[in-house]
Amino acid sequence: MNGLKPVALITGASSGIGSALARVFAANGHQLVLVGRRQDDLNALAEEIAATRNGARPLVIALDLARMDTPARIAHELGGRGLEAAYVVNNAGYGIIGDAHEGDRAEQLGMIDVNARALTELSLRFLDSVTRHRGGILNVSSVAAYMPGPGMALYHATKAFVVSFTEALHTELAPLGVRVSVLCPGPVPTKFQERAGLELRLPGFLTHSAEWVAQQGYKGLMKNKRVVIPGWSNKVMRYLVTTAPRRLLLRAVHRSMRHFSARPRWPRLR
Repeated sequence: MNGLKPVALITGASSGIGSALARVFAANGHQLVLVGRRQDDLNALAEEIAATRNGARPLVIALDLARMDTPARIAHELGGRGLEAAYVVNNAGYGIIGDAHEGDRAEQLGMIDVNARALTELSLRFLDSVTRHRGGILNVSSVAAYMPGPGMALYHATKAFVVSFTEALHTELAPLGVRVSVLCPGPVPTKFQERAGLELRLPGFLTHSAEWVAQQGYKGLMKNKRVVIPGWSNKVMRYLVTTAPRRLLLRAVHRSMRHFSARPRWPRLR
């Protein structure tokens, strides 16, 4: 053994599903490292967790995963404090509302950097320590991964990448005793919709709380489920969108994105 202390690394922990996952992991006895852009929010969450765990305060790392050097900086911070990742939870991500041809190119490429590139690098960078501790990787995608996304083209595409990549890792790492799961929630009332300018106006049975989704994600990872889709309504949705005629589905999704948009084009959400 190398003497480094195992931790659960959680990105996008500032709010929403990320902070809910942090609370679930903490409640199950994991020492945490919280990564996000908003230092104040991360510190508040760390203090809350410390208060409920008798002083076991998570390490806070306030960094933006859009930066190419962020994964290396995270690894440096862990190593310098005698820590190593036994679990990696890639929750950080954002979406952009609007047709791709009308949007800012740099903004869209930045979404690929956060949603796909950083997730991939963090999953691979810590594989040695995750394997050593027979831990796991939980990547957060969306049921949007299973449908085309006109009106949110890059968001849907990056989430589809996350599902494909994670399912492959699940198979490849199974002989090593590493758990790998992808969490695919449906609509969850968080700042994601608020900052996007989305007014979903969905019935209650189609939405789930971030806390419940996080619980399902954690349970699924511990059971080494390849794909975790919380809620029967989301399972039905995945079935319907994967069997519907593609041409009709493309048009329906595009219309719905225009209908649910509450503000002018191109708000950014995270």
